[in-house]
Amino acid sequence: MAGIYIHIPFCRQACHYCNFHFVTSLRYKNELNAALLKEMELRAEYFEGEAVETIYFGGGTPSLLETGEVNLLLEKARSLFVISQGAEITIEANPDDIAEEKLIGWKEAGVNRLSIGVQSFFEEDLQWMNRAHKASQSVSSLQSAVRHFDNITIDLIYGTPLLTHEKWKQNVDTAIQLKIPHLSCYALTIEPKTPLQKMISLGKSPDINPDKQSEQFILLMQWMEEAGYEHYEISNFARPGFRSRHNSSYWQGKKYLGIGPSAHSFDGNNRQWNISNNTQYIQSIEKGIVPFEKEELTRTQKLNEYIMTSLRTNEGLHLDRVDDSIRLQLEAAGKKYIDAGLMKKENDSLILTRQGKLLADGIAAALFF
Repeated sequence: MAGIYIHIPFCRQACHYCNFHFVTSLRYKNELNAALLKEMELRAEYFEGEAVETIYFGGGTPSLLETGEVNLLLEKARSLFVISQGAEITIEANPDDIAEEKLIGWKEAGVNRLSIGVQSFFEEDLQWMNRAHKASQSVSSLQSAVRHFDNITIDLIYGTPLLTHEKWKQNVDTAIQLKIPHLSCYALTIEPKTPLQKMISLGKSPDINPDKQSEQFILLMQWMEEAGYEHYEISNFARPGFRSRHNSSYWQGKKYLGIGPSAHSFDGNNRQWNISNNTQYIQSIEKGIVPFEKEELTRTQKLNEYIMTSLRTNEGLHLDRVDDSIRLQLEAAGKKYIDAGLMKKENDSLILTRQGKLLADGIAAALFF
């Protein structure tokens, strides 16, 4: 089973921490939509008839599209690819874009999962992040969304300078009380060439505190477990039956096709990424050429990617999926982490403990070949 990712590179304004590809002008939205439809035609043979089980509208802010535009993109996908019955179809949305009419339109188009970028329920945090929505819209949008959709996830950010442990608990409690079945929670990272990185370098904003981030992550794991959520990936928590099928396919190494500027694709052996420039993307697609770069992964790269992604999941790194010689080396390298209580061996898998999840990237890197 495969997945399709459609990148919508438009936002109302730039969040200070974001380094994704987007523009804040909708001037070329019609041309971009036409290019997305055309790229699907050009990539129609990418899966060679393999069924698609997930479609994901990401960005940027896909909820800036009209519902008719979303419907056209989905109709094009259905006409060109084999879409599984019951496929998971997700659209990312900002709270200020959510209205009754759009919710109904998305559902009629076939969308069955919402990913809502809440980030915080506190006004001062949203202003510090330069988010476009208000705190009041965070709650009201979710109250509207749950009337139309059962499958909803929200994003929350922790470890920001203004976020105390008490406020962090209120953010998490609000999501639980609203019966949101899936949460994606991310520690704030300072990405290069972002407004936040510049503000910190100029002393206009305090830097992040890694100890505070670790404390808030530990609290998050505790609260979510007590509330009955499954911590199935480092940043993701779900009630039973509400895991993100699309994101899970990335961690499981399944094929996916990226449509749109900056979108990535993976066919099991090669990774591709489209140009991160809207104008050049549109001009190239109009000529019938998909503007991408390509990398063929070596056996070692595939193994290291498996180590990295599998250790982020609660199922862990399955030792029976690697050669015997690799297995012995992984077991030897993992022993010190097991002895330190950062990892456990269970069901023939290496799995990070709660404390080990704080060091997931470093442990994975230490196991690389």
